Amino acid sequence: MRGSMFKNGCRRCCYVMVDYLDAIGAGLILLDPTPLGFDFLPSELVERDELQRALAGRFSSIGHASGSGRAVITGPVGSGKTSLVRRFCDDVSRHLIGTRDIAVAHINCRNENTTMQVMHKIVAQMDERHPDRGLSSGELLASIRRLVAARRGHLIVVLDEVDHLLRRAGNDILYHLLRIDEDASSEGTLSLILISQEQILDVLEGAVISRLGASNHLRIPAYTRNELAAIASQRATLALRPGSWQDTHIDLISEAAAANGDARAAIELLDPAVRNAESDGRRELRADDVQRAATELPSTHADGLVDELNLHQLLVLLAVARRLRRADHITSGDIDQLYAVVCEEHDADARSHTTIWKIVKELEARGLVATRVAPVGSGRGRTTHVTMPTILPADLIPRIEDAVPRRRR
Repeated sequence: MRGSMFKNGCRRCCYVMVDYLDAIGAGLILLDPTPLGFDFLPSELVERDELQRALAGRFSSIGHASGSGRAVITGPVGSGKTSLVRRFCDDVSRHLIGTRDIAVAHINCRNENTTMQVMHKIVAQMDERHPDRGLSSGELLASIRRLVAARRGHLIVVLDEVDHLLRRAGNDILYHLLRIDEDASSEGTLSLILISQEQILDVLEGAVISRLGASNHLRIPAYTRNELAAIASQRATLALRPGSWQDTHIDLISEAAAANGDARAAIELLDPAVRNAESDGRRELRADDVQRAATELPSTHADGLVDELNLHQLLVLLAVARRLRRADHITSGDIDQLYAVVCEEHDADARSHTTIWKIVKELEARGLVATRVAPVGSGRGRTTHVTMPTILPADLIPRIEDAVPRRRR
C-alpha cells in the first residue's frame, strides 16, 4: 500500500495490485467452480442408470391424476442418495409438464427435526406467504392438501436424513403424511421419499411400513473405484480448462477416495488439487497436487504406518516412492529393478518377485499404495501400475530412510 501525505501528516491510501493475488480469477486451470461444489447437480448422473430406472419404477403411476409413489433410499455417505432423488424429481417434473403439475418439497431433517418444523417447511416451500405459527399439525396437513388442490397438481415430499426426525419425533408425521387423502374425496395428493444412511425400516412401525411398502426400499451401494473415476472425470470436464488435467490425475483421485466409496471425497480432492496448482502459477495439474490434497484426508496416517513396517516392506516402499517422486505410477517390473538397487544400497539380500508382489499387496492393504491393471500400449497386454494417491512420495522418502537403519539393528 502506498500513499501521499496530507498537510496534517496523514496519508492518502492508494492500493496497488500485488502479485500474490495474481492467481485469483486468472482461470489458469479452473474455469467454473460450480461443478466442484457438493450441491452441484449434473444433468446426467454417472454410473447410476440402473438405480434411476429402479426409482422411476416405484413411481410408475405418478403420471395419472390419482397416482402416487413411495420410496425409501438408504446407503452410505457419499453414495449419491440425495443426488439420485434430486435428479429424479427434476426430471419427472419436466417429463410430466402438460400432464400433471409436480411440486417438490425437499426437507433436510438434520435441520428440521420435529413434526411441526417439517410441516411448516413443507407448507412454506409451497407458499412463502403462509402463516408460520399458530396452526396445529392437522391444520397444516389441510393446508398442504388445499395448496396442492389449488394448483391441480401433485406434491413429492422428500425427507432427507430422516433418521434425525425419527429419533426426535417418532413415526407420527410419516403416518399422517401417508394418510393425507384418507378422509378426502380425492386421491394422489402426495408422494413420499425417505433418505437415510441407516436401515430405517427396522425402526418404523408396522402401520407405516405397510403404507410405505417394504418392497419400495432401494439400497444404494458405495461407489467403486472406476465409478469414482468417472465422477471425477465428469466434474473435471465441466469445471477445468481442457488439457489442464490427465487421466492419471483422475486415477489418483479415485484411488484415494476408493476406501469408503465416497463421491464427496473424490470431488473434495479435485478442488484443492486445482488450488495447489494454481497457487504455484501453473496451468496444468501434477500428481503431487493430488497427493498434497490427499494428505489432508483424515484417514492418512503415514507416520504411524511407516513405523509398523518391517525391513523389506520399507525397502519396497522406498523403491516405489523414489520413482513416484517423478512419475504418476510405477510398473511391477520396475519395482523389482529399483528394489534390487535399494537392497544393494542398504546391504540387504533381495527377495524374490513373488515375495516383492506380496509385500506390495501388504502395503496396499495398509493404504500406503494402490494398484490397478492397465493396458500395455495399444495391444492386449496388461501390466500392473502402482501409485501413491494419498501420500506425497517426497515427504515419505526421508521417513523411510530414517527408519531403515533402525530395522537393521
